[in-house]
Amino acid sequence: MGEIEHRYGLLSELSGVEETRNAARQRNLPFRAPFTWLAKGWRDLFHKPWLSLGYGIAIYAVTMISLFLLFALGWDYIAFPALAGCLIVGPVLAFGLYEKSRAIERGEEPTLTRMLFVQPRTGTHIFFMGLLLCLLMLLWNRAAVLLYALFFGVRPFPGLDQIAYVIAATPEGVGLVVVGSLVGALFAAFAFAISVFAVPMMLDRRIDTLTAMAVSFVTVWNNLLPMITWGFIVSGLLLLSLATGLVGLIVVFPLLGHATWHGYKALT
Repeated sequence: MGEIEHRYGLLSELSGVEETRNAARQRNLPFRAPFTWLAKGWRDLFHKPWLSLGYGIAIYAVTMISLFLLFALGWDYIAFPALAGCLIVGPVLAFGLYEKSRAIERGEEPTLTRMLFVQPRTGTHIFFMGLLLCLLMLLWNRAAVLLYALFFGVRPFPGLDQIAYVIAATPEGVGLVVVGSLVGALFAAFAFAISVFAVPMMLDRRIDTLTAMAVSFVTVWNNLLPMITWGFIVSGLLLLSLATGLVGLIVVFPLLGHATWHGYKALT
């Protein structure tokens, strides 16, 4: 009897993965669909708002401490690439927010314990996902350092007080901005495609890391218009947070986390 139940469970999991792959081929969502996800994310944020805002405060605190350490250690030259790299690992950091949205969707009450000690259906596979994204972020930081050396040679970083002049008033600076932006956009687009739905999927279904990344990539590729819209929304809100000295992350990060969950449910 136990063997039959085991085989039935495996068949159910395989069926679920196949359904996920088939759903990834859908191309029927309009470009404005992400605004619906954002509205639902806003609703989730204000359901027990202290949970989401507390999560946002924690993300803000970790970001500021990381920046402080970079400056204290004299690594200020990688501050901007590091901030950009946070976009790569952001989906993993939002795991608790996905759990809150999932609980609300099921008619259950979210709790702080449930958000902090999430039980993903994939088990330890989620740590492998986090490791891959961290490696990708480190690769981006190394690429940024190499690009700086390519344009400025072995000259030391001029410091934040002079960086605006160097970037805007020198040919090397302009070239670094153009090439760096293109390379950074490629890293960001790739990381976005493989992780945006993979992480919430690994919370919700029994699926391995590489399959989840592949399904996320195919989903993004087959729904380019809404995903491009979503990319602009994410970029705009994060730039707004940057303009507020990153204080805006306290609201923006939870909002994007909750909205991403609804995007995952809509597309998969």
